[in-house]
Amino acid sequence: MQNFNWKERINWTVFILSGGLLLLFVVMSFLFTDGVAAFVNWGFDKSITYFGAFWQVLLLATFAVGAVLAISKYGKVRLGNTSRPSMSFFKWASIITVSGLGAGGIFWAAAEPMYYFMEVPPMHNGITAGTEEATDVAMAQSFMSWGFTAWAVYGAITAIIIMYAHYNKGLSLKPRTLLYPIFGKKVEQNAWGVATDVFCIIGAVAGTIGTIGFFGFQFSYWMHDLFGIPDVLLTQILAVGGLITLVTISTVTGIEKGIQFLSRFNVWFAIAIGVIMLIIGPGGFIIDTFISSYGTYVEEFMNIHTFRGDNGWLGFWMIFFFGWFIGFGPLMAILVARISRGRTIREVFFVVSIVTALSSNVWFSTLGGSGIFYELQNTGSVSEPLMENGLPAAIIAIAGQLPMGGLMAIVFLLLTITFVITTADSMSYSVSMAVTGEGDPPKGVRIFWAVLMGAISVVLINIGEGSISALQSFIVVTAVPISIIMLPVLWTAPKLAKTMAIEQGIIEKENTSYSSNNVSEKVENL
Repeated sequence: MQNFNWKERINWTVFILSGGLLLLFVVMSFLFTDGVAAFVNWGFDKSITYFGAFWQVLLLATFAVGAVLAISKYGKVRLGNTSRPSMSFFKWASIITVSGLGAGGIFWAAAEPMYYFMEVPPMHNGITAGTEEATDVAMAQSFMSWGFTAWAVYGAITAIIIMYAHYNKGLSLKPRTLLYPIFGKKVEQNAWGVATDVFCIIGAVAGTIGTIGFFGFQFSYWMHDLFGIPDVLLTQILAVGGLITLVTISTVTGIEKGIQFLSRFNVWFAIAIGVIMLIIGPGGFIIDTFISSYGTYVEEFMNIHTFRGDNGWLGFWMIFFFGWFIGFGPLMAILVARISRGRTIREVFFVVSIVTALSSNVWFSTLGGSGIFYELQNTGSVSEPLMENGLPAAIIAIAGQLPMGGLMAIVFLLLTITFVITTADSMSYSVSMAVTGEGDPPKGVRIFWAVLMGAISVVLINIGEGSISALQSFIVVTAVPISIIMLPVLWTAPKLAKTMAIEQGIIEKENTSYSSNNVSEKVENL
């Protein structure tokens, strides 16, 4: 039993500002639906136009800094002020992978490669869409959207600062700790800390609410297609209600039970489905496509990642995904910091940036590659349902062409449900940490955020699918201030890594401006 009153541990300024702004969005969406949509679209366009290039460079730099730290002597630095990891490697890696991948691992894995296959990305204009030649570039573009650099913002280097500030210096476990190297312990009280927490919480909650609401629409469509259940508002609301009930049950049990169990289950479930698809589906094509597409991805990496020739396409696709990752970045980094105690900088980078990206890309090759295979065999068999009915139609179309198609469709539905539950569960837990600063926030706070996100999703569903889409786009707008907050991490994280390396005896103390505890002494004396 926790020995403090959780009501007294909430940062009420952050709580009221973040919760109030989200509720204001809902009220304004209800009263001025078209106006809110127009405002969000305007903000979205401006964000893409003026910050898209910055995000491309930021992601590259984040990955590069993380990679250099990981392969250098600083990679041996053990984080969390302890000598042993707090959980097994598989459990730890499963939570990070599944929490970050979420429902995108199902919907987008099937649909995104098909979109690129039917309309080749502009940096590959010489390739004819809908042909075998388009397969590799379609998959390579999908790999980029969910690749090494995108995953790196989920804690590859931000976790270094958060863990040092929390476990070594006693600061709260909040997004504001990213500014610790700049402001020192004053960040716990100053306005910059409050603003950082609010922006990061709104970004993550908006994205999670959008995911939950989107799930309601797609689940309803799926149930209608598979079982003939009416695709109506009641079905959508019941879907969200059932989902939040399961999320609440899971979030009460905490990371050690609920999130950990769901994550491991999802990983094994996804592996089993992947193996089955290799056996009964186009296994040879999937393997060949993954290998050849990865060659294209690696060879064309910089060309794809830094492409600036078509701002409209970038905003609709690659930069949209980059903004999405940035919007979730600080809250995911808090989750990573919470479960990574005792891990080294090298281990954190390897799992956050490499293992997760490779796992995502293999999964995208399995689902998306199968879709492209069936499309090549029978033109329109996957693309037409996708264009007419959206993301879930692609999965159903792929499943329908597999042996035991009806059963496989139900299996994909179950996997989608568990993935969304894990995402909502982990985010409600992370937001609770952000408003309390505790690694084990009170159950009441966790339940509150889970229920609030579900309730807002239901309200937005009642308003219409456009409100959910607007909220999903809004996370890209919040990525603007969040990306600015993350910029100093590129040079402050290496400084703290060096400080810890000296403290742990990995390198010797030098008579320079960054000797031993110099960095921490400077920030604490600000």
